[in-house]
Amino acid sequence: MAFAKDFVWGAASSAYQTEGSPRADGGGESIWDVFCRRPGAVADGFDGSAATDAYRRYEEDIACAAQMGLGAYRFSVSWARVDPYGDGRWNGEGFAFYLRMLQACRAAGLEPYVTLYHWELPQVLEDAGGWRSRETARAFARYAAEAARRFSGLAENFITLNEPECTVKLGHGTGVHAPGLRLPEACQLLVLHHQLLAHGLAAAAIRETCPGVRVGIAATGRLCWPSTDSPADVEAACNATFATPDNDWAFTYQMVLDPVCFGHYPENCGPGLRRMTAALPAEDLAVIHIRPDFIGLNIYNGHAVCAGTGKRPVYVPRPRGCAVTALKWPVTPLVMNWGVRFLWQRYGRPIYITENGQSCNDRIFLDGRVHDPDRIDFLHRYLLALRAAAEGGADVRGYFHWALTDNFEWSEGYRERFGLVYIDYVTGARIPKDSAAWYAETVRANGENL
Repeated sequence: MAFAKDFVWGAASSAYQTEGSPRADGGGESIWDVFCRRPGAVADGFDGSAATDAYRRYEEDIACAAQMGLGAYRFSVSWARVDPYGDGRWNGEGFAFYLRMLQACRAAGLEPYVTLYHWELPQVLEDAGGWRSRETARAFARYAAEAARRFSGLAENFITLNEPECTVKLGHGTGVHAPGLRLPEACQLLVLHHQLLAHGLAAAAIRETCPGVRVGIAATGRLCWPSTDSPADVEAACNATFATPDNDWAFTYQMVLDPVCFGHYPENCGPGLRRMTAALPAEDLAVIHIRPDFIGLNIYNGHAVCAGTGKRPVYVPRPRGCAVTALKWPVTPLVMNWGVRFLWQRYGRPIYITENGQSCNDRIFLDGRVHDPDRIDFLHRYLLALRAAAEGGADVRGYFHWALTDNFEWSEGYRERFGLVYIDYVTGARIPKDSAAWYAETVRANGENL
């Protein structure tokens, strides 16, 4: 069985990871520009000042996507590039760049999916409190409305925020991502709350500015699958997926999607988290609770769970020698079936897989090509699982591979390659990998070749 006839096949990128030249043509400094200057913050001391030079070579990347027969391209707008002072003194040249990108996508037959925040917070806003301040949420809504106005007629699908969970945990908890803070948990929760407030304000502003466009949010977090198909193990895996204990709440889907879709924070949380959420302004939840037209799921791996004593979820240890990616993330395709089904059952909103892929130790072979059988196998397994989720009733509308091209992989620098297209960082050459040809055939067949 194939995917739905109108299934969206795409690939994804983000501004800081690909564009380079962040200060060109009036662009402003982002938190990642500053973070990368910290000694030891990024592998090998690199930064995103060059990235893949997509600021100048975006047409080549869009051409690669078109040659694969993709129907959509997900990319992000750098907030710092278009709003360098964070106060609405718009950089026209910055917006002009994204208008050119949108026009190029349209000309190539690609539907743009525009992410408004993929972690490129203007540094001036961080200096004023960043996501610890609710003023940042208001600034984001102002920026979102302006982007919607300028992109009217060219962009019909907006994603407000990408992975607020990572911004909270990695940027404000462990400090391994920008802005590199290690805050108490109550402050981390405030960061999340203000991002969710930003989503609600921005979604309302976009819909008011451009009625009829679709607005979603991309989330990530813990996902589990049952070790067997027994009802007890299925229930245990679902309960583990949506557990919200005091010591492990930040990296969960429900901390983002429950407030957005239901208007409240998770009800099955630990007593400490319950006290913290109760202290947040209750009136904000009415603003946050603007149901998205779709939800984006960024899925890479998960955990097997079985039912223990009293149906208590028990994590099944990974087998010795389990398959891992170059980044040493486990390869767990079953999570794409069960995790998607659990999220569909809980939220009932149309689903797009907005990120999925694996890092490989790619290189140019002696024949001048880039052979990546590991990535092809990964994609085959995960797409089979996604198809099973759709066959199981989940309303899955599309899949965006992460990433279209290799790129600056945050604190990992340029060590990790996730792209369908190889980037030679010395010459800037784009070389489609074997996986690009495999993915193109899968797109052409709408998954019937799986």
